[in-house]
Amino acid sequence: MENKAEETVSEAKIEIEKEASKPVESVPKSEYSFKTSLGRAVGAGEITDIDYILDNNLKILEPEIVDHLLPDLSTDFLFIGQSKGKLGGGKRRIIRNTQKVTAKTKRQHFSAMAIVGDSNGHIGVGKGRSLESVSAKEKAVKRAKLSIIKISRGCGSWECACRGTHSIPFTISGKCGSVVVTLLPAPKGIGFCVADDIKTILKLAGIRDVWSRVVGQTSTRINLGYATFEALKQLSQYRLMPEENKTLGLSKEKEL
Repeated sequence: MENKAEETVSEAKIEIEKEASKPVESVPKSEYSFKTSLGRAVGAGEITDIDYILDNNLKILEPEIVDHLLPDLSTDFLFIGQSKGKLGGGKRRIIRNTQKVTAKTKRQHFSAMAIVGDSNGHIGVGKGRSLESVSAKEKAVKRAKLSIIKISRGCGSWECACRGTHSIPFTISGKCGSVVVTLLPAPKGIGFCVADDIKTILKLAGIRDVWSRVVGQTSTRINLGYATFEALKQLSQYRLMPEENKTLGLSKEKEL
């Protein structure tokens, strides 16, 4: 009896080792259970390009749609907060901490501002606020994906006229609060003549040469980021003649 029991135990161990040695199969993105009709169309393969969604002004309600259609999406954060230091000289950080003092306790809130883009004409900006820093960053990334837009790039600088897609086709401006951001086309090789926070947004949008002019309370980094995003929205709201498109080098595809 003992020999039979030992044989059954050894056989069970062999089966367990075989099951454990099998490679773990990762769940593909297409098996995510989308909840909206647009998400189900993306999961079924009926929509394979995010430009179709943006051109038809379809509202994206699930960030997984953007993850599915833009797998090479990059994420970055603006430095909207500041650590504690003597006489306000602390280092800047991506988390902004605010406190609400009541008669009983101090309630803290954390905020973060995320930027998502593929460096090929797609950009999104979002802000998240929560009682924890990690959840605030997650909310910011999700909202940035839901607000993603497509922009047109070109070369509207009279000093260059290369008809490339390294800059913007014309002067644009955006406003948020007291901050007004104006972006101007620049010739190839100039680089980013802008603030660091604006540079982060333009990099992920796929723009490499631009000049800027900023007016207002620029120390409010949240307004600065939203003003830049509002300016980039202007690139897709103007309709130009085909001759002007060729002159300005307007292109929505990746530059070769």
